[in-house]
Amino acid sequence: MLINNEKQKGIYTSYSRLPLTARPLDLVYFIFFAVHLFASIVLDLQYLYPPQYVPRLFRLALDSYVSMSRDPLIGGVFNLYGDGGHLIWFKTFLALEAVFQVPVFILGLRALYSGSQRIYPLLVIYGASSATTTLACVAVVLQTPELTPETLKQGIACITSEQRVLLLSSYIPFLLIAGVMSVDMALRVGNLAEKGIKAEAEEKWE
Repeated sequence: MLINNEKQKGIYTSYSRLPLTARPLDLVYFIFFAVHLFASIVLDLQYLYPPQYVPRLFRLALDSYVSMSRDPLIGGVFNLYGDGGHLIWFKTFLALEAVFQVPVFILGLRALYSGSQRIYPLLVIYGASSATTTLACVAVVLQTPELTPETLKQGIACITSEQRVLLLSSYIPFLLIAGVMSVDMALRVGNLAEKGIKAEAEEKWE
């Protein structure tokens, strides 16, 4: 009985003994969470902050980003391209980012660094949710009109070809990493469940 308990415990502890650098995918996820946490706090969630409490450096970073990219989503929620009321869906995504994704980033950074496998189910949910929301953002970038004198006069969101490439090169990696994470973590959860079932079956026969 004691031996079987030790075997079952080993399923959950052996992986945590590996350093983060020896777990390539976990290292990618760790860097992804660190970058995403920074971008969320400094850029994405400014829409939700009381204006009087937004640090000047945050405002400068947002102004620089929107000026460079003309992001139709981030710029849109600040009404830089007309009334952003039609972006209520994206504003909902920002609220979801604040209440769900940011806590996941913090928990994920800690768990991935220590090699804890208890975070896997949560990362399955996060990966699927994030991939879905980011896909919608990619679709908007793809259908945003080209910047021309006519579209500028209309005051609508429009971007140059170079800005479209810049935005896609930013959004698509987030989409791909989140998608890979959801599949990878689902497979890990399934593998742990299978090992746990086998260990339980062996224990019953002892």
